[in-house]
Amino acid sequence: MDRLWTLATGLATAICMPAAAEAATAKRAPFGTLSDGTAVEAVTLTGANGVSARIMTLGATLQTFNVPGRDGKTVDITLGYDKASDYVTHPNYWGQTIGRYANRIDGGKFTLDNKAYQLTLNDKANSLHGGTEGFDKRVWRIVSVGEKNGVASVTMALTSPAGDQGYPGKLDVTVTYALDDRGALVIDFGATSDAPTIVNLTNHALFNLAGEGSPGGIYAQRLTIPAARYTPVTPALIPTGELRPVAGTVFDFTRGRSLGDGIRDGRDPQIVIGRGWDHNFVLDKGATAEPGLAARMEDPASGRVLEVLTTEPGVQFYSGNFLDGTLIGKSGHVYRMGDGLALEPQKFPDTPNRPAFGSARVEPGKPYRHRMIYRVSVAR
Repeated sequence: MDRLWTLATGLATAICMPAAAEAATAKRAPFGTLSDGTAVEAVTLTGANGVSARIMTLGATLQTFNVPGRDGKTVDITLGYDKASDYVTHPNYWGQTIGRYANRIDGGKFTLDNKAYQLTLNDKANSLHGGTEGFDKRVWRIVSVGEKNGVASVTMALTSPAGDQGYPGKLDVTVTYALDDRGALVIDFGATSDAPTIVNLTNHALFNLAGEGSPGGIYAQRLTIPAARYTPVTPALIPTGELRPVAGTVFDFTRGRSLGDGIRDGRDPQIVIGRGWDHNFVLDKGATAEPGLAARMEDPASGRVLEVLTTEPGVQFYSGNFLDGTLIGKSGHVYRMGDGLALEPQKFPDTPNRPAFGSARVEPGKPYRHRMIYRVSVAR
């Protein structure tokens, strides 16, 4: 973990740790039950700098992420529900671990080794985020909870049997959340399969750096994405196959821009299709052995900064376009369009059907790995 922090430094100023503070801690506790009696647990990771994250076993979900601002006030920057049961009765993708395949697969179909597979469909004619019962809807088991060298962590695991949602191969999956005392929440995904299959795992947190439910939403906040190209989509939100330059368009976040700048620009057909931004950005760094910057979000009012780092080649930026005021989240807050955004590191959508996008293939003896980081800091 010390090596990882050294890797990630230089992109922002870490939240300062109080001189007499204790090291990061991890605490496990019950977190309610579901209607069928299934118990849900949560592990709260707390850093010495006041940053904390609660991880729930339902969906291996980042259920809260509490971060101090310039004035010392700590707020929860992730959208979600207060109770585990609400994640089932009013399902959405708010902080969950997504799999087997994050994002969309066209028609829910793909071919592997000359054999065609049909996945469950849950996004009209497409398969989205793993199908009708993706990993976000499963109760994961806690493997370990620990505190070591200033890092608090929890590892959760899940077994997806062969044929689950139509995917081949039995898949054993783990996700580890590790919080250090300097504001870095590292998320490590791992998976092994007993047969060739496809895998694409990510986290689907929706963020508002002013605090979830804040009345101003995200539009006054700024976003930077180091990507010179993005993947435009059809009206069904499936990539066309083109890698389109962002230069001269409302998709250009390379120098940073206000989120209110361009989100309603109906002159761009892609904004009309997505009701805003809901697109994969092709990171300039590509796929990397160590995490590199995928996005930087800043709230000028509070000074909170969120940096997302990843080993994957793309990041899906979703500007909360389908939040329509019908869902009531934490503390009774009504979530509306623009009340949060998602930055999902990933392989490109529909990669199994587009060889030019690379490969999502995983084989026996060749485990899948994805490391991503949510790193928070304060701009002074």
